[in-house]
Amino acid sequence: MKILEGCLDGQNLKIAIAVSRFNETVTKSLLEGAFVQLKRCAVNENDITVAWAPGAFELPGLATRFAKSEKFDAIIVLGAVIRGATPHFDHVSNAVNSGIAHLAREGKIPVIFGVLTTDTVEQAMDRAGLKCGNKGADAALAAVEMVNLYKRIS
Repeated sequence: MKILEGCLDGQNLKIAIAVSRFNETVTKSLLEGAFVQLKRCAVNENDITVAWAPGAFELPGLATRFAKSEKFDAIIVLGAVIRGATPHFDHVSNAVNSGIAHLAREGKIPVIFGVLTTDTVEQAMDRAGLKCGNKGADAALAAVEMVNLYKRIS
């Protein structure tokens, strides 16, 4: 049996991060967590490109532009969609999920989903570093591991 696994060696990797400005208190914490983990994996700070989208809905388009540029080894998508009193949450979260999943399925480079979809601001903050770890940091680790796994498959 042949088993393939990635590793957390980020040397010489170029990473793009698409992050939503909406719910910025949450998304800044996600971005900070991602940045810290990428540096721990030896990704050079100058090899990390961050682009801010106005909201989560714009993230799939931004991630697609990153992918089409062919300048990056992986894309991390960070955002926070928090349920409100209208169906807007469902429309935005479904569109973001579908768009990012579609891009990831193409399989050219890893596209890592780090968009929180929560019922409350408190839940989002907990997942952005307060109580439940930092999902931005988790996304960064997944990005590095998946780049190395894709390389092993090639």
